[in-house]
Amino acid sequence: MRKAVLICPGRGTYTKTELGSLTRFPDRKLLAHFDARRTALSQETLTALDSAPNYSVSKHTRGDNASAVIYACTLGDALSLKDIEITAVTGNSMGWYSALACAGALSPQNGFEVVNTMGTLMQQSLIGGQIIHPFMDENWHRNPNRRAELLAIAADINTRPDHILTLSIDLGGMLVLAGNEPGLKAFESTVPPAQSRFPMRLANHAAFHTALQAPVAAQGRTALPASLFNQPQKPLIDGRGQIWWPGATRTADLHAYTLGHQVTEPYDFTAAIRTAAREFAPDLLIIAGPGTTLGGAVAQSLILANWQGLSSKADFQARQAANPLLISIGLPEQRSLVT
Repeated sequence: MRKAVLICPGRGTYTKTELGSLTRFPDRKLLAHFDARRTALSQETLTALDSAPNYSVSKHTRGDNASAVIYACTLGDALSLKDIEITAVTGNSMGWYSALACAGALSPQNGFEVVNTMGTLMQQSLIGGQIIHPFMDENWHRNPNRRAELLAIAADINTRPDHILTLSIDLGGMLVLAGNEPGLKAFESTVPPAQSRFPMRLANHAAFHTALQAPVAAQGRTALPASLFNQPQKPLIDGRGQIWWPGATRTADLHAYTLGHQVTEPYDFTAAIRTAAREFAPDLLIIAGPGTTLGGAVAQSLILANWQGLSSKADFQARQAANPLLISIGLPEQRSLVT
């Protein structure tokens, strides 16, 4: 049986091409439970959102909608895996909540409560915003100097009166920065455009993984007790690259991290993938749906870790062609390989 690390995507992965993703959800009773919880909270059901005739940026990217839909898509894909031994689970940003459920640290129902609650709290506050910019070139060559330059620009902006801008997510060859409007605008006006689309604002995203989210984290700790959490059944790799082991995890600490550090401090997805590759040496890295946009960040993270000699996009593509390492369930032709 092939051994794999499961990777759970975060916000921004459910776009117009993902409408209808929940039609492949394998447990209709569980999906009905999620819908009933949404109805009880006077929120539109996941089924209604996913079956809408048209994709609406203003509706489908809202935290109180996107988070729960993405969670359900990810969980459904995890439940659909066949002839795969999951040796560890990780995720990007909001994907950490999905990873908790996929690894058994939260039941599917409790995972939904965590995701839906935090997505709703984020949307109600919508403190600050996020912007993304690459430091790798289009051939995915390592460039630590450019990364340092971009972080230095952000640090300088952060020293200006009424400007806030700090690292939010280390995302492979990208930096996700977060801050307030003056900080974001200053970065946009300072950094030359790159690859015809960067720097890019992320719609309906708050300043995740920064100190600006401290009020949201506090509300989350009040609303979501530690009793929701269990011992993980699979090793969990968090947003620091650290491992939470089955049978050796204090659930109170996992609760504190999830609704504390994970919300208010930078999320190092690159470190999570490095740990996944080096500590678990999987046959496959499987990215759950929805969407396929996380594949580049995973591949870039492997290049940054010099995993099995990978040093460029061409190296990675050659490896994928010869013996695929990365499987994205969001791609129909790859989904059939693992479900």
